[in-house]
Amino acid sequence: MTEHAGGSISKSERVYRTLRQGILSGRYSAGYRLVLDRIAREIGVSAVPVREAVRRLEAEGLVEFQRNVGAIVTGVDKKDYAVTMETMAVMEGYATALSIPYLAEEDLKEAHELNDQMRELLVGEFDPRKFTTLNNRFHRILTQRCPNHRLFDLLEREWDRITIIRRSAFAFDPSYSTRSVDEHEEILKLIEEGSPSVDVELLVREHKMRTMRKYIATDHKPAY
Repeated sequence: MTEHAGGSISKSERVYRTLRQGILSGRYSAGYRLVLDRIAREIGVSAVPVREAVRRLEAEGLVEFQRNVGAIVTGVDKKDYAVTMETMAVMEGYATALSIPYLAEEDLKEAHELNDQMRELLVGEFDPRKFTTLNNRFHRILTQRCPNHRLFDLLEREWDRITIIRRSAFAFDPSYSTRSVDEHEEILKLIEEGSPSVDVELLVREHKMRTMRKYIATDHKPAY
């Protein structure tokens, strides 16, 4: 991170954080054109730091440049989604397994609480966006202690790519979300019972792959 003396962040860093948050929050949805001059005026900087920030986002896979169009927020089609989820399944399964010896009692307690909140959402009107947010937090808790920081950083980047889709298998079929919550309980049970880490790894991997297969089999319009 680039900072000036006194601890204030650079203009490029400020623009980067603003745009990145806008993409991940859905303010700038997939396909949205990022007009550099307009962004510069809105944030109150020149075009140079905006260009630098957009290039960083491009390197992270959140922005792409199209000929005769310019910078747009990256979209993810079903094929790209499948490849990303397959990659995440392997990385997340292994990262979870590596994290097990370092998970504190408080981590597991928080994971249970998040899963309980997800189960509560299944009663009444289903909120896919909130469910997905809780789901991401659940899995991050189980991987954040991963001693392989490079692996965790790569996993974080893939999570961000999935976030910009603005939809998930959960959004299409709330009944599947019940199964997802149940699988979370199974994962926590294996961890708390001291089961072999490879068993946890394989369960997490299959959990992620099942989500991918459900999404690919669905042809619905975006739910949000």
